[in-house]
Amino acid sequence: MTLWHGRFGDGRPAEELLAYTVSLDYDSRLAADDIAGSKAHVKGLTAAGILDDPEAQILRAALDRVADEISTGSLVFKAGDEDIHTAVERRVTELAGALGARLHTGRSRNDQVATDLRLFTKRELRSVAIRLHDLQQVLLARAEQVGDAYLPGYTHLQRAQPVLLAHHLLAHGWALGRDIDRLEDARTRMDVSPLGAGALAGSSLALDPRLTAGELGFATCFENSLDAVSDRDFVAESLFALTLAGIHLSRMGEEIVLWSTDEFGFITLDDAYATGSSMLPQKKNPDIAELARGRAGRLIGDLTGFLATLKGLPLSYNRDLQEDKEPLFDALDHMSRGAAAMTGMIATATFNLDRMRAAADTPFAAAVDLAEWLVEGGMPFREAHAVVGGLVRDALERRVPLGELVEAHPSLGAEALALLEPGVAVTRRTTRGGAGPGPVAVQLQRFATVLADTAVRLGTA
Repeated sequence: MTLWHGRFGDGRPAEELLAYTVSLDYDSRLAADDIAGSKAHVKGLTAAGILDDPEAQILRAALDRVADEISTGSLVFKAGDEDIHTAVERRVTELAGALGARLHTGRSRNDQVATDLRLFTKRELRSVAIRLHDLQQVLLARAEQVGDAYLPGYTHLQRAQPVLLAHHLLAHGWALGRDIDRLEDARTRMDVSPLGAGALAGSSLALDPRLTAGELGFATCFENSLDAVSDRDFVAESLFALTLAGIHLSRMGEEIVLWSTDEFGFITLDDAYATGSSMLPQKKNPDIAELARGRAGRLIGDLTGFLATLKGLPLSYNRDLQEDKEPLFDALDHMSRGAAAMTGMIATATFNLDRMRAAADTPFAAAVDLAEWLVEGGMPFREAHAVVGGLVRDALERRVPLGELVEAHPSLGAEALALLEPGVAVTRRTTRGGAGPGPVAVQLQRFATVLADTAVRLGTA
């Protein structure tokens, strides 16, 4: 029996209709939130005088029983259970008898589903934020561990300037911090209860949406019932925040894929966080990093697909909105697992510091330092840039060491030659937020403070 059978004749709904519209296989994840919302609704019905205390107690006991059955896996779903909301109400009615039929008084599946999904999303976004914070902590620990190790910094994937490895690791850490901020901001905006909006227009019963909002831990309740049941901005915003975080994991993954090649040789992955080849015995593959890179495309698809679903919907509720859950669940799952896997991989990886230093110590990496040295002597930068660029071109074309040309140049000489010594260039980055030892030491302290504050905000301190 459907929740809407009274409007229709005695015939059963077509099997094709049921097969196409059923959502129980994925929205069963909302079971705990559906039961929490139903308990709050029972309290609201009691406060409105629609249920008395004994009746409310019976319904709460039935809801607790259903929660236990779901958690233990003993609840048997039936053919008419088109979604988790129907299944819960059907089982409550089996347990509480005719009283169970009063559970849905003053409530629609429209406000019920919207409430459940907001409760679920608030909780799950916080869980992902905590996973990202764990990854930040690993990046900080590794940055502190590597000390003054340095490697080439890249633009256009071409060696540009030497940077401290700690600086490179923290660059990813700051990006993840913005992801956490976006997830938390999204949680703040979705902290509005839709319960009490009904199908679209509220109710003639003396229900108080503010009461149920407080009972469910929402900061406030809806202002407009049409908006309350149709609003999925919070899903779209969550998907965007998750997608951008996934893109940041993808960027980290791309670097690890490159760094773990023999051509780079900057990093060696722990065996527990790498895979082998079914054919090639020598292979050690960075599958976590590759999947982080690949699944970013999947997250982009979740976001863009859902935005396309929303773009043509009139007010208020439309069944199209059933398509909000699968992309959201998919994005949450892959971000949570991806962040955890990346955390373990980076925590256990070995940085090949000698290989990094050797790659960063080419004289050409100090070219800008030569130009800035000339600037300090009064030469305009564009002129200095041209002088050093000419020396680099000359060294490459004539196959002459750059140092010889620098030492022989009348505007440079032996004093400038010292800038090409291994490890010197990275020490010259002194501006705030720069890649040299001084600013990086300050940055490490600031990042540690930010992580401590974030832990308090996320409730993990």
